[in-house]
Amino acid sequence: MRSDQLKHGATRAPHRSLLRALAITDAEMERPFVGVANAFSEVVPGHMHLRSVVDAVKAGVRAGGGVPLEFGVMGICDGLAMNHEGMLYSLPSRELVADTVESMAVAHAFDALVLVPCCDKIVPGMLMAAVRLDIPTVVVSGGPMLAGKLGGQTVDLNSVFEAVGRHMAGTLDDEGLKAVECAACPTCGSCSGMFTANSMNCLTEVLGLALPGNGTVPAPYSERIRLAKDSGEAVMRVLADGLSARQIVTEAAVGNALVMDSSLGCSTNTVLHLAAIATEAGLDFPLQRINDIAGRVPHVCNMAPAGPHHLEDLYAAGGIQALLKRLLDGGLLDGAARCVAAPTLAEAVAGAVVLDDEVIRPLDRPYHATGGLAVLFGNLAPDGGVVKESAVAPSMLRHSGPAQVFESEALAVEAIGAGAIRAGSVIVIRNCGPVGAPGMPEMLTPTSAIVGRGLSEKVALITDGRFSGATRGAAIGHVAPEAAAGGPVGLIEEGDTISIDIPARSLTLEVSEEELARRRQKKPPFTPRDGVGGYLARYRRLVSGADKGAVLQ
Repeated sequence: MRSDQLKHGATRAPHRSLLRALAITDAEMERPFVGVANAFSEVVPGHMHLRSVVDAVKAGVRAGGGVPLEFGVMGICDGLAMNHEGMLYSLPSRELVADTVESMAVAHAFDALVLVPCCDKIVPGMLMAAVRLDIPTVVVSGGPMLAGKLGGQTVDLNSVFEAVGRHMAGTLDDEGLKAVECAACPTCGSCSGMFTANSMNCLTEVLGLALPGNGTVPAPYSERIRLAKDSGEAVMRVLADGLSARQIVTEAAVGNALVMDSSLGCSTNTVLHLAAIATEAGLDFPLQRINDIAGRVPHVCNMAPAGPHHLEDLYAAGGIQALLKRLLDGGLLDGAARCVAAPTLAEAVAGAVVLDDEVIRPLDRPYHATGGLAVLFGNLAPDGGVVKESAVAPSMLRHSGPAQVFESEALAVEAIGAGAIRAGSVIVIRNCGPVGAPGMPEMLTPTSAIVGRGLSEKVALITDGRFSGATRGAAIGHVAPEAAAGGPVGLIEEGDTISIDIPARSLTLEVSEEELARRRQKKPPFTPRDGVGGYLARYRRLVSGADKGAVLQ
């Protein structure tokens, strides 16, 4: 056991002395030590209940014959960090989460890990650490929030952002805005639509590192606590089998994750996170693979923000395991992939049944014939740009219009609020990439304001930054190379025509190569944003492009 480095031999007497100070007994000294990474905080609604989840995990580890040792991990609430300087720290925090788990696991020689995240960057950060460390690992999240109810309508956090847009437009008064605000987030848990946190928690099931139910059992349900106990026991079985994280997160597992991503219509952020996880696992992750898979996988779950269903609906319809069974029966998944729930993915979902054919439609009656995400290429995005195709109105799948260019999110939001956005235009928000911002902030405020102002089927938006999983509309992010790296997005001028053809996977700046070369020659070098120091300054020096997952090099 790895933990023998702390426990065995005369030279480890000081280590044992410290372990005894933790009240570890002689009998426990002979058992495996299991690190339990707890992302609890009183800041993040998705994490406020994780103490009870972790207590259940520890009970499961003890029942399985292990010694659980809990440690804390930071987490940022993207909703609270949105649309101010705090959002610069959101994506970079993913690397801090991964580094914390790695540091704690290696320094304390844990034999195995149970990772307990819930929200946006904490889930992928922990997954990155798991494959980096390559030790037996099980993940159990805190679960999704229940959706809110208001006047017979279902509402969620995205409803509040869009209500702000209606308030800007003068179609919703203060009282109406407060009513949405008070109804949208009624429980603990990750925000209730197929936003980034829930996307990643669902993908963790198909990646093989979580038990069935991880993505969909609602946070307030007692079943979530039972799942946590089962996860604690499961890690002891995984450890006994010698099954490490990289034996599970293989090429086949990543391919399966992309298939499920396409069928669910997950957040565009999953592209960044799957790329980062694949990098840690030593796997290639060409963006074209997303288009190849999406081209043969139907979109069968119409989840919020694109559709009417929330995670509690997917749970009631049979959960991720029912979706996986349907995809497996359709020949779209590799059922031999390994997982912590059973020897193979096929065995893990063998008994699953779809209970609602509207929430999880049959493969021959999908919401869309092809998958939820698309990667666009062209002279404006040589290294790709990502859009949630399933959340784009049919009338906006192809769009051409003049550019309205903004050098920051704040300036774009100001223009939207002032009614300065012209129907038919393509909004460009740049200098928001991993280096340029720095930190590649996600932007829900401008996209929601566009929806709230009734412009979602009249304008498109492109950026070298990224979007919240709650975003809907013709919003194309991750445009690479970013402006700060000399990408063509930095060469767009006001009024240039931009052509978007999502079905053809193309993004074109209708300017000649000669003109672009001229603009490139006269463009001054990128100047870092004033006032950025500390961690963000270090992050800026080391981060890769969005097409590589914005990982630290």
